Amino acid sequence: MSSVSEIEYTKKSIPAPLRNAGFVLLAVGLVLSLLGIFTDPQRSAFNNIILLMMLISVSVGSLFLISLEYIAGAVWSTPFRRIFEHLASIVLVLPIVALPILFNLHDVFHWMHQEVMDADPILQSKAPYLNETFFLVRVGFYFAVWILFYFLLTSNSKKQDKTKDQKLTKRNITISAIFLPVFALTISFAAIDFMMSLEPHWFSTIFGVYYFSGTVLASLSAGTFIMVYLSKKNLLFKGISEDHYYSFGALLFAFINFWAYIAFSQFLLIWYANLPEETVWFLQRWEGSWMYISILTIIVHFAVPYFGLLSQPSKMNPKRLASMSLWIIFAHYLDLYWIVMPTFSESGFVFGWIEIGYFILGLGIIISVFVFKASKGNLIPIGDPKLKRGINFRL
Repeated sequence: MSSVSEIEYTKKSIPAPLRNAGFVLLAVGLVLSLLGIFTDPQRSAFNNIILLMMLISVSVGSLFLISLEYIAGAVWSTPFRRIFEHLASIVLVLPIVALPILFNLHDVFHWMHQEVMDADPILQSKAPYLNETFFLVRVGFYFAVWILFYFLLTSNSKKQDKTKDQKLTKRNITISAIFLPVFALTISFAAIDFMMSLEPHWFSTIFGVYYFSGTVLASLSAGTFIMVYLSKKNLLFKGISEDHYYSFGALLFAFINFWAYIAFSQFLLIWYANLPEETVWFLQRWEGSWMYISILTIIVHFAVPYFGLLSQPSKMNPKRLASMSLWIIFAHYLDLYWIVMPTFSESGFVFGWIEIGYFILGLGIIISVFVFKASKGNLIPIGDPKLKRGINFRL
């Protein structure tokens, strides 16, 4: 069992520049998004979906990484788990972020209109699932489940800071074993409900896995950037080694390849089957100006981070990890934009201050929530029995 003194950790306050940056981004993003709601509510609603799915990726993806650590018995990630616990607290604001969407359902989902449903035999066959009441019930269930598991996992972890009780680790292993299949189902159905149902004739059997791959990348990138930043400011612990950095870099690189594999698999299966219900979705994104966004997504989401993290030294370089993490967060947002916005603007891509405002708002929420939670507790799990082994971890 390690004491706080043994691991050379002293709690320090979050630097003012980070707090101020979060506040400014939050304020600017909130003003721009509210102006967007009043000037162009439908366009803002589509951007709100992108924002919501981005925040789900960072928060629920962090819950997944926490659970994965407990299930796998991972050691190297233990000193950094509290970062992901703080990021996971974003689940608490998800219902608030979703409210503008829920108030504009009929402007976004055309299957919500009864006259459209009655005139479309395909939609009628999907009516038991695609109906407003069941949609709202599912969304409420997703939020309730994610918030419940967030409190279960993080409360035990924080309690362990005081009690040093190893039974709390075993309890979280059990909770994680329950959460992982629940996570797989809820994250997949959330992607289907908020994004795939925008075009309800289209379907993909691996769309949930596609969103999952981006989700893990986004949450891991957010945690990696914060880890590097806090380490640079000497806010974590003494002894962060190249092996710690390499573990983050290798995991990022692995999921970059996994995302590309799933994205190409989805495209290849639909191209090979050549079914009109499936191909129309990709054809729309390869016509007009949307073709440039498709090509840009491939370059931004795969080519740049792939070569940026390909070499072993790059995976150990904190500056490279920080820059690539920010890049991947932007890439995931671009990917969500590519999925959602063609439904709003079929003729070509739209980009302006509304899109910028929602992206700024997303960054502001992530930073502000993290700073708020980090200022009220420890930045590392000082009571975890694996902590000292995690700090001394070497490959």
